[in-house]
Amino acid sequence: MSSISQNAAAADVHATPRTRSRNAALDRARTFLTLVVLLHHAVIPYTHFGHTDPTSWIGFDVVVLATDSFFMAMFFFVSGLFVWPGLGHKALHIFLRDRLLRLGLPFVICAFTLIPLAYYAIELRQSPDVTFSEFWWKTVSVGPWASGPIWFVWVLLAFDVTASLLYRLSPNLLDPINRLSLKGFDRPATFWLFLAVASAILYIPLLVYYGQNRWFEFGPFSVQASRVLLYASYFFIGAGIGAAHFDGGVLGARGQLPNQRWLWVGVTVIPYALLWVMIYIKREIIGNPDPLPSWYLAIYGTFFVLFSASILFAILAFFLHSKAPGPTLLDRMQADAYGMFLVHYPIVLWLQYWLFDFELPAIAKAAFAFVATVILSWGATAALRKIPGSNHVL
Repeated sequence: MSSISQNAAAADVHATPRTRSRNAALDRARTFLTLVVLLHHAVIPYTHFGHTDPTSWIGFDVVVLATDSFFMAMFFFVSGLFVWPGLGHKALHIFLRDRLLRLGLPFVICAFTLIPLAYYAIELRQSPDVTFSEFWWKTVSVGPWASGPIWFVWVLLAFDVTASLLYRLSPNLLDPINRLSLKGFDRPATFWLFLAVASAILYIPLLVYYGQNRWFEFGPFSVQASRVLLYASYFFIGAGIGAAHFDGGVLGARGQLPNQRWLWVGVTVIPYALLWVMIYIKREIIGNPDPLPSWYLAIYGTFFVLFSASILFAILAFFLHSKAPGPTLLDRMQADAYGMFLVHYPIVLWLQYWLFDFELPAIAKAAFAFVATVILSWGATAALRKIPGSNHVL
């Protein structure tokens, strides 16, 4: 079986490590992450963070703080698991061709079509008379050319290209991480500490320097300035785990991580609660200054990386422990998950646009937006995958 799954989310995200059979736990974890993305975007308008609807609910702030603090880093981590085996079993030009096909092509198509269509729903709230053609031309010629969630796709492609160059430099470059992963088979906390410290070193200085809201942008190519090295650390640490001896490493199904799943839930709660303490301090004690003080960002960033590393371990521990024979709903959705990630954004924004004028509780609006987004994006992807040749991309 190929070291890279045929149903890759962003090519690598929905891939499977080179083993004798599919890794159901990681398949389910990847699809679960896709649903988390859809949930995140479905509830944002009904939060304090992104209050663009007349109604809101504090429970959605709880959800968005959690999801924003881990899910994209975890996507890069899972993506990285399959890169080194793929480079070892494919010629470089074949590997890069496949990445361009599965990442570059969808990014270009979405940047010129689905993303402008999505943001047109927001534009209509401010300028009801503007036509889509006018908005589209302004977007691609003048800007801003927002990329929405597909920024992940081009950044992942950049990481894949970087990994291919590093592999040519030395296939053994990630061996130290892999050896640490093997120790993590019996002592997951050792690897967790490495992940937390490495990501803190690469994240906190940029957070203090750039703040939370700065993005690097060039046309549709954008990435959050403070997090670009955080994502790189998760990607290449994941690559180190997947480089060799996967079943004997920290993510081995027979290792200690799945046995400690409830421990990792407890570990996760602590930094998450401290993030809320920091938010309270920002809003109620220091008065939400702009820019935020460096001491505040450094402390917040520390709790952020501790939570991100902990919840990654907790989620993977539960999926590794699960013995559900399937096919579960996640199993049935797995083949379409990448397509759902790509097409869901215009669907969810237009649903929120339609729901705006309804006098409904925030919970009802968000629930409808989430369920409808899942159904419609799943159906749209299933239809697209019937187009000849589309399976090579989706």
